[in-house]
Amino acid sequence: MNRSLAEDLNDELAFSDPRISPNVKASGALLWRRGADGGLEIALVHRPKYDDWTLPKGKLDPGETPIVAAVREVAEETGLRCRLGRYLGYVTYPITGHRKVKRVDYWAAAVLGGDFEPNDEVDELRWHRVDRVMDELSYPMDRRIVRNFLRLPAETATLLIVRHAKAGRRDRFTGPDEERPLEKAGRHQAEALVPNLLAFGPEEIFSAPPLRCRQTVGPLADALGVEIAPEPLLSESGYAAAPQAALDRARALVSADTVRVICSQGKVIPHLLDDWAEIDGLTLPPARNRKGSVWVLSFADGRLVAADHLDKALKSR
Repeated sequence: MNRSLAEDLNDELAFSDPRISPNVKASGALLWRRGADGGLEIALVHRPKYDDWTLPKGKLDPGETPIVAAVREVAEETGLRCRLGRYLGYVTYPITGHRKVKRVDYWAAAVLGGDFEPNDEVDELRWHRVDRVMDELSYPMDRRIVRNFLRLPAETATLLIVRHAKAGRRDRFTGPDEERPLEKAGRHQAEALVPNLLAFGPEEIFSAPPLRCRQTVGPLADALGVEIAPEPLLSESGYAAAPQAALDRARALVSADTVRVICSQGKVIPHLLDDWAEIDGLTLPPARNRKGSVWVLSFADGRLVAADHLDKALKSR
């Protein structure tokens, strides 16, 4: 049965009330691919327990972040490997039969490989063209996530910008500031970043020269088996001397084929992104740009079209 946009929006208000404080956290992904004819297709899964058609999702495991959980749940429910892209928002809804409210965060996800096999939670997976998918979904809240996805092109390039992790106070370090290392908490942040950044499929890493920047992405470089390329223009001193050249260099690192990571500093990232967003006509979400946080930037035809700041999403349950 076809539903009007007004009907869907009315239903969504009941499921996405920002005043609701969820006590069960989950995450999932909108899986997309190009069909044999080049048309855009979205995957839906059937859960026999509920006899519904929905987007793949599931609860966070203890010690897990929403980002890592999204990739794991996709793999467990569909057998498919995926690479996360744009953040698509979240929904909240009451859990039937319990005095609990669930929050589910969603990301767009491109399929990298794998094959579906029926399992304990999902007995069928179907790919639907976008002109059919709304009618096939069981819940209005899933339609909201699909609409968020369709507002921008499916194929977007991703660039990850990381602020270096905690390195202690500058006035308590006696050596050159360029050599100030991460403190213990910062080393833990650097290790915790690895699975979260891997969810977005990075292949190359660039860093401002200070040791604390290189140490922040060092564990990721080890996991990928790649070298960290130096980017002097994206250090505080390099940016202060030539802000336009630094922005030009950051823009040059955007690639439709390769997801790249840049690690930079607190006096660079906010100003660089403000200028970038103004040029491309995007309003950035509010962000404190704390140490160890990450910006996920999405681009279509070379233009910045979406930006998501990961801070609390990097905290494990």
